Amino acid sequence: MKLDAVDLALLRELQNDARQTNRDLAAKTGVSPSTSLERVRLLREHGVVTGYHAAVDLDAIGRPVQALISVRIRPPARPVIEGFREWAARLPEVIGLFVTSGAHDFLLHIAVPDVNGVYAFVIDRLTERREVADVQTTLAYEHVRPRRIDPAPGEAPARSASPSPGRTPR
Repeated sequence: MKLDAVDLALLRELQNDARQTNRDLAAKTGVSPSTSLERVRLLREHGVVTGYHAAVDLDAIGRPVQALISVRIRPPARPVIEGFREWAARLPEVIGLFVTSGAHDFLLHIAVPDVNGVYAFVIDRLTERREVADVQTTLAYEHVRPRRIDPAPGEAPARSASPSPGRTPR
């Protein structure tokens, strides 16, 4: 799906506040409510917008300590990698999981109540797994997340050949 200027504006506004009404979203992006509704529907159908989520303060929910844990799996076979990925993704401590290349196969982002929680996660959960060959842990002092993610630069937004739904040509 090629994104045009309207799509980009809608994405920007949805990432700023996904709870706003369609009427407010349309006003902020300069389109009619029917155009806004249709464009957002298309963004969802094409998999550009994959969901709406609440941002949670980890301190407020009792999980202020974060760590990044690199894990090497042996043997490096597809069933072993996929099995570990499925198991790790279900762990309540895991808030992010990356399957990686290089020296390690996974990078786990965890959030726990304290440093003892990190230790327990590594010793009681990870090293108990037979396929885990190596673990390296890095404590995170701070996690800065962008409020919004823009499409990759380098390609100009597509221009619509026909008027947007709900708008008439001038």
